[in-house]
Amino acid sequence: MPIFLSRRQFVAEVASSAIGLAVVPVILIAICTGETRLLRAEPVQLRVATFNVALHRPRAGELIHELESGNCLKAKKLAEIIQSIRPHVILINELDYDQQCKAARLFNQKYLAVSQNGHKPLVFPYFHAGPVNTGVPSTVDLNKDGVTEGPADAFGYGMFPGQYGMTLFAMFPIQQARIRTFQTFLWKDMPGALLPIDPKTGQPYYSSRDLAVLRLSSKGHWDIPLQIGRNVLHVLASHPTPPVFDGPEDRNGSRNHDEIRFWADYVLPDRSQYIYDDQGVCGGLAAGSHFVVLGDLNADPQDGASRNRAVCQLTEHPAFNHKLTPRSEGAAQQAVLQGGVNHKHRGDAASDTCDFSEQGPGNLRVDYVLPSNNLSPRQAGVYWPRTNEPGFHLIDASDHRLVWVDIEVSCPHKSPSH
Repeated sequence: MPIFLSRRQFVAEVASSAIGLAVVPVILIAICTGETRLLRAEPVQLRVATFNVALHRPRAGELIHELESGNCLKAKKLAEIIQSIRPHVILINELDYDQQCKAARLFNQKYLAVSQNGHKPLVFPYFHAGPVNTGVPSTVDLNKDGVTEGPADAFGYGMFPGQYGMTLFAMFPIQQARIRTFQTFLWKDMPGALLPIDPKTGQPYYSSRDLAVLRLSSKGHWDIPLQIGRNVLHVLASHPTPPVFDGPEDRNGSRNHDEIRFWADYVLPDRSQYIYDDQGVCGGLAAGSHFVVLGDLNADPQDGASRNRAVCQLTEHPAFNHKLTPRSEGAAQQAVLQGGVNHKHRGDAASDTCDFSEQGPGNLRVDYVLPSNNLSPRQAGVYWPRTNEPGFHLIDASDHRLVWVDIEVSCPHKSPSH
């Protein structure tokens, strides 16, 4: 669902937002006789981010009502964080979806585009929000409690369709006609899927009737192409289910693993032939495509409850650039201050991106910006200030932290084949 500004506004906002980056080879854009053209083709450095903002409510429409005034304190704090980082592209997880995209528009127009506590407004000319599987009834008994309705029997856990949705905001044009979504892809159609087994019986946890309708995506998998000069950057967005809140069959852990595996296969032509999108088109990305995986993947490389180090399917994947891991001093500080299970973690606390209970999973790295190996990451970070630093008072707006990476995208004179 795009939103547009005038060309002059768009150019001004992109230019002003880029000024804050350490290295800024930007495309110069001229407005001539009503059309945009390139004056020189140089690499473009983008700040790409993901942020689980926890802007979800228990009833449909409640978030819209809360955002309409422009005075929602939580949304203002979230917008201030985003304005301070000033990404060019950001995936927002857990922003309730509605068919008219009112919540996404309100957050964009009344919070991001309005100065928060003296920060420069952030204007995103384009955004995409779409339906997700959360709250959509499956008509089968997925949690085996004897009934076939309720949030646990939806394709993705949710009280109503669209709860815990996601939205991509961008300062570069979205190729709407080339967006691919995989909301209806069936889990059983993934070769070698980790379909759960009931340990009590040794039999499949899900019946053949269940598997005939059970979708892989707990929310959605989106391939959103952005036009960056004469190149295309594929934003691969998702929010897999947490690998908990289940039983000994580990159905959510298995699903989380395979939701992450989907992207590991999608980016390789020789492994993606089985994939089909919601229009019935098969296959994944073409070789040589530029891409970045964004989202709350609900999996830590070393700690937590994920199955078989699920996210390492991406963090150790040869098609990705692994040179930079986003870090913060605040995350390392909080792991020490909060203690508990954090002291038992094997992973680097400075790379944590969420603040979970020290009595439960502890702080983990679950939010990711993962560029392809033909992109050049320049710097990266996690918005997690130390207790004595400006902005610390904002982080209670969500239990997740904004994660960002600056990546360089080459802009050739001829567009590569995708």
